[in-house]
Amino acid sequence: MRAARIAIIGGGLSGLYAALLLEQQGIEDYVLLEARSTFGGRILSVSPAGMDESGQDTSDTFDRFDLGPTWFWPEFQPQFDRLVSSLELERFEQHDVGSMIIERSSNEGPLRVHSGHAASPRSMRLVGGMNALVAALCKKLPQDRLSVGHSVKRVRHSGQQIEVDAEDSRERLITYRVQFVLLAVPPRLATSAIDFTPPLPDSISRAWSNTATWMASHAKYVAVYDRPFWRDRGLSGEARSAVGPLAEVHDASMPGGSAALFGFFGVPAHTRKRVPEQELLLHCRAQFKRMFGAEAEQPKAELIKDWAADPLTATAVDLEGAAGHGAAPQATVTSSPWHGRLVGIASEWSVRFPGYVAGAIDAATIGVREAIRTAAVNGWGVGV
Repeated sequence: MRAARIAIIGGGLSGLYAALLLEQQGIEDYVLLEARSTFGGRILSVSPAGMDESGQDTSDTFDRFDLGPTWFWPEFQPQFDRLVSSLELERFEQHDVGSMIIERSSNEGPLRVHSGHAASPRSMRLVGGMNALVAALCKKLPQDRLSVGHSVKRVRHSGQQIEVDAEDSRERLITYRVQFVLLAVPPRLATSAIDFTPPLPDSISRAWSNTATWMASHAKYVAVYDRPFWRDRGLSGEARSAVGPLAEVHDASMPGGSAALFGFFGVPAHTRKRVPEQELLLHCRAQFKRMFGAEAEQPKAELIKDWAADPLTATAVDLEGAAGHGAAPQATVTSSPWHGRLVGIASEWSVRFPGYVAGAIDAATIGVREAIRTAAVNGWGVGV
């Protein structure tokens, strides 16, 4: 059995940022456990040139494309913007100059709609994709406190302490004895994948289970090209379609790198599940040809990510769920033995930005503050 004062369950953006906040407060007695083989959670930026046989991105190139969250808005999300600046990450505006394509029905061809103004507030992206943020955070953290391939199965309240049971990549059980848990996985996934003993209060369990996980019902397709040929025709790369399979399309080109278009699938998750990937790719290429011309049918690379098929993101409920940003549930337990022992810090627990990357920063900030306050009240001596 291993000991630490704080366990962070989940190595996505909220978990990594929580670890950074603890380090900045001089708190080193923590462990971060991530079930995936890499950090980042729902942040996934991949390079077609760097994919190995297992599908992992092994490239160091900045020519990466986001299959998870893509944008942030500095005007609305100043805390996130300050983090990007402090890590000295390069940003750029989402390209939206030019006309938009709309497909209203299968009985008529795509329509070109002229846009008279730029989007406000401006949508921003990171050079190298959102994974640049994950990589920068990881570089600031001691690697001996971070563990990948550690899937938390049980969290037990055992009197004065909390025991966290995790299985490593070899299915060996490892138990961590801690005082406080920062829960950096989505609420619904926490209630479905982790056995809490004693059980969480019914009201908390229901609220967390009913909170939709952002990205869980989504799928994204990226087509990569040598150049953004659609811009030559005065097109922004933005499109909307009631015909599909992609309902919403944007320019995903990377400055100094490859050109690309990406789209969100409008096909429901339960339908996508029955369609072979090669067939989905065929329909996506055909749609891009209709919208952007023959050149769009021949990408040099294609990427697809169905988050509903990712067991570390989605549950069976998400196959039928809505894809929007919902209201944040209560992040702390105010009764039962769990009071003062755990707090939810994943993006869905952010009241201001639930589901957004800025929400992960917001929720982690509040959660770490609560952990430090609780430690002081209980005299746990959280620190170096």
